[in-house]
Amino acid sequence: MKTNLKQIFGNWDLGYALDKHTLRSTYIGDNEYGHPQFNTERSEPGEALFQLKYRSDWDQAKVIAHAIAANVYSKFAKVGLIVPMPASKARQRQPVTEIARELAAIVKLNCFEDILRKATTGRALKDIGSKDERAKVLAGAITLNDEIRGDGQWNVLLVDDLYDTGASLEAATTVLRTYKKIGRIYVAAVSW
Repeated sequence: MKTNLKQIFGNWDLGYALDKHTLRSTYIGDNEYGHPQFNTERSEPGEALFQLKYRSDWDQAKVIAHAIAANVYSKFAKVGLIVPMPASKARQRQPVTEIARELAAIVKLNCFEDILRKATTGRALKDIGSKDERAKVLAGAITLNDEIRGDGQWNVLLVDDLYDTGASLEAATTVLRTYKKIGRIYVAAVSW
């Protein structure tokens, strides 16, 4: 998969996204229901993510995980475990969790799927404009579950699908920083 890495900044220690999600989108008219239609060209990671999330092409989770492993994983020092961002929308299968599982299998680490939990906020973050507004909606929505057994401290790789304002990742990082078993926090996003 062709990528165009971008470093992403927030309250985590180091983070990267594989590529821009949408390269261009052209309005082509309204459909029979009056909804606008677009001809959209996405990057390879963006298209893989679109197919995974909106077309239920679950094979894309492995493709994306391989791209993260090949292009981003080596930039992080001594990752000890993988954590997916908690989902915003209830689905039978969660795309980000599937990517995190595949990545964990590739790099031979444990994937802790329940360290972070997210309460329903009642609003889709993509419909909220500013980072400050998103942060207010997320305040207290992400909580910690002590899922790691034993003593010690591990560096974590937090996996997310789309980096926009960074509000969700920053909320998750803030919560992870309260967990004495977590050291450095790294972020890998599929697209921005």
